Amino acid sequence: MEQLTLTTPALLFSAISLIMLAYTNRFIAYTAAIRDLYDKYQKNHDKRFYKQIRNIKHRLYLTRYMQILGITSLLFCVLTMFLIYIQQNTIAVWIFGLALLLLIASLSLLIVEIQISAKAWEEHISDIEND
Repeated sequence: MEQLTLTTPALLFSAISLIMLAYTNRFIAYTAAIRDLYDKYQKNHDKRFYKQIRNIKHRLYLTRYMQILGITSLLFCVLTMFLIYIQQNTIAVWIFGLALLLLIASLSLLIVEIQISAKAWEEHISDIEND
């Protein structure tokens, strides 16, 4: 196996930063949608609003876990760089591997969240088609 260098974990910084920006944008959009649906639900206690709020709440929690895993992955990349700097290469390789696994978990949750979002949009479309 090749030697792990400082540039290897540093390459993930920009990727993780962009992913975190996308996650944050999703989080903000969900909170705005929840506020809007909450106001609508207060005016008209339609069960559809309640279902939508529950769906978005679930997606909001997934996004929060995606963010936590992504941030932890970034922290482990920084820790890897520090370990390389102090010449603890064996530990650095393991920590970097863990950082990659955390990033994989974060992206896997994104796939789950996208599936839930797509299903929610399909329900909206079917409501329109049935009218």
